[in-house]
Amino acid sequence: LWDFQKRSCLSVLTGHNHYVMCASFHPSEDLIVSASLDQTVRVWDTAGLRKKQLGGPGLDEGYPGMMDVNGNRGGTSAAAATALNVQAELFGTNDVVVKYVLEGHDRGVNWAAFHPTLPLLASAADDRQVKLWRMSETKAWEVDTLRGHANNVSCCLFHPKQELVVSNSEDRSIRVWDVSKRVGVQTFRREGDRFWILAAHRSQNLLAAGHDSGMIVFKLERERPASAHGPGDKLYYVRGRELFCHDYSRATGGSSGVDVPIASLRRVGQQAQTDGIGSGPRFLSYNMHNPTEGNILVCSEVDGGCYELITFSLTNAGGSVTDGKRGSCLGPGVFLGRNRFAVLDRHKREIVVKNLNNETTKRVSAPVPNVDCLYDGGASGRIILRADDRAVLFEVQSRRVIGELTAPKIKNVVWSPDGSKVALLCKYGVVIANRQLEQLCSISDTVRIKSGAWDVSPTGGTNSNLFVYTTLHHVKYCLPTGDTGTIRTLDNPIYATRVVKDSLFCLDREARSRVISIDTTEARFKLALANKKYGQVMHMVKHSRLCGRAIVAYLQSKGFPEVALHFVRDPQTRFRLALACGNIEAAMESAFSLEQQQGSDGKSRDVWGELGSEALRQGNHQVVEMSYQRKKDFDRLSFLYMLTGDNEKLRKMLKISNMRNDIMGRYHNALLLGDAAERVAVLEASGNLPLAYISANLHGLDEVAERIKVAIETQEGSVDGLMEKVPVGTKKGGRLLQPPTPIVRASNWPTLEIKKTTLEDLSAADAGDEYEEEAPPAAAADTGASAGAAAWDDDFGMED
Repeated sequence: LWDFQKRSCLSVLTGHNHYVMCASFHPSEDLIVSASLDQTVRVWDTAGLRKKQLGGPGLDEGYPGMMDVNGNRGGTSAAAATALNVQAELFGTNDVVVKYVLEGHDRGVNWAAFHPTLPLLASAADDRQVKLWRMSETKAWEVDTLRGHANNVSCCLFHPKQELVVSNSEDRSIRVWDVSKRVGVQTFRREGDRFWILAAHRSQNLLAAGHDSGMIVFKLERERPASAHGPGDKLYYVRGRELFCHDYSRATGGSSGVDVPIASLRRVGQQAQTDGIGSGPRFLSYNMHNPTEGNILVCSEVDGGCYELITFSLTNAGGSVTDGKRGSCLGPGVFLGRNRFAVLDRHKREIVVKNLNNETTKRVSAPVPNVDCLYDGGASGRIILRADDRAVLFEVQSRRVIGELTAPKIKNVVWSPDGSKVALLCKYGVVIANRQLEQLCSISDTVRIKSGAWDVSPTGGTNSNLFVYTTLHHVKYCLPTGDTGTIRTLDNPIYATRVVKDSLFCLDREARSRVISIDTTEARFKLALANKKYGQVMHMVKHSRLCGRAIVAYLQSKGFPEVALHFVRDPQTRFRLALACGNIEAAMESAFSLEQQQGSDGKSRDVWGELGSEALRQGNHQVVEMSYQRKKDFDRLSFLYMLTGDNEKLRKMLKISNMRNDIMGRYHNALLLGDAAERVAVLEASGNLPLAYISANLHGLDEVAERIKVAIETQEGSVDGLMEKVPVGTKKGGRLLQPPTPIVRASNWPTLEIKKTTLEDLSAADAGDEYEEEAPPAAAADTGASAGAAAWDDDFGMED
């Protein structure tokens, strides 16, 4: 025995006279079991060692160097424990004693294990046997021997949840034994690999086995409880060997409803004498076509597949029950009408139609080969056949195929309450189709789909339009439009049976009915948007907690940027959304926010440039003017003033060009103003005296021309022949250029009319008005633009 923290030996247990193959602690008591090749199993009592280490008699007082099996650390001083250890070493005292020596195996024992709760032991040996032992306070004795392995038994253990022993062997098999009946109930074989070790998960129904080439993790049986929807608010399901009816309509505070026992199910097949693994019911089918009495088909996979027909009264559910009508089948059975049901013949793969007396009335060949399962077809006389990776909707009476689609590895079929849609649950996806099996959408997932249920809420528009499905750790939703999303996470797997508003009714792996809360706001929002119920959409926008980048991206992808604006607070994202929907006012507000955050650097100038382009597209020249001002785009601003005929501001632009010493800017502004004298002055200032002389002459500025002539001659130049280079009186000749007279001189141009959807108009949405009305010219933008124009200064705050 070792103190794993101090890495020191606490005690050496001597007694075996051959290799010790295994040793393990008891889950709760001060016991250790060991197995040896000396053909014995020994049980050791460690109470004395614990008492010495603790310095007291209590089991739960603890000591620093030792933890109990639950991981609780003790609290006695380290000095006292060390002193006791020294004493034990000096005087050779041993505080671990042999309580039992179990003899009975003929060869070396490889493994021994305690039962988690009962005073039982299991041992596995090279004599190919697994032995069960019972312990009392004073003695231990052999209870039984489990024979069946064909080679050395390597390991064995008790199942943590069921009364089973699991053993594996060098004969390449894993065997499962019933502890109470002491018979084998199942065998798993692996070709080419010998098994050596076993381990069981503490809380889940998982086992691991190590073999020559690796390890496998497996379950002994499926944990999905068999269930079927009944009429109204009823669910029929199996727990253990009992068939129950769960009535949702009788739900009280905190509970999902009331369980009413219907019947006890008999064990069938070769394993009838045991609670064999895999012998429980796998499928339930309820006869929705019969309003007078209850009919349920209970199908299991025992002996290759079998069914049992149970008939009971709907008024007195636990009263008269008729069973005993059994037969063989492959997969689930399906009710075709009030007094008919169909099963799949497991040998010929034919559809066998029977009446409620279990008499065969018809045999129908499958319309496609390789049919291995049949499901409910959603209407009387119809079934869905699974063949390879296809689902075929088949009408039995007329023997015609109504619809067909591709759906790989179908596990279950769930029809909506109104029968208009069907969800095909595949291993890694969901396919939703209409009643003719025409595909509406298909989604795939990375983990296995466990279950699914349609929403049956009486209000809200989600009835038969919202499908909620579960995976190992999540609850998710799917809409017929193809939209999907995650609702919540799960601690343990559940099996959905019913969805009402924000409540998910389900069964857990113990077949206990539960109800968990879910938030389907996002799904309802997307559904309302797809159905163009804009009043409902805006109500949810205002009163629900919808947020996140996913919603914004979804709205943008669906062409509703104006709705996404309601969710976004980030100025950059709001700016992009506002431009996408043409909302100049919101874009301008976001641009001001971005400018405050980023300062007047290049990024903010790009924002004003984009805003100016959108405003120009709409014809809102006042916002364009403000954008060019913030961006300091002087050339475009001058051109805008020329187009709008604002000569006063154009002269200010000329003045700013002078202050900035921008020769080209001065010349452009003079050209746009039609100011010949200014143009001559610009040419003269830039050193282009010949051009200045020609321009002054052509425009009749004789005094200026004479002064320039003197300046040219002073620089030893000549003006002779300059005017001859300019043709006069022709189209190419020089002439006075005047800016065009603007046609419109109003405060703003007639702006491009941006349609305002009902989604943007909150008041119209509250009234439920879905009429798309046109927005008036953006008067609010004028206010913003005027505010921007009021900030106009002659020098734009320019600094050299």
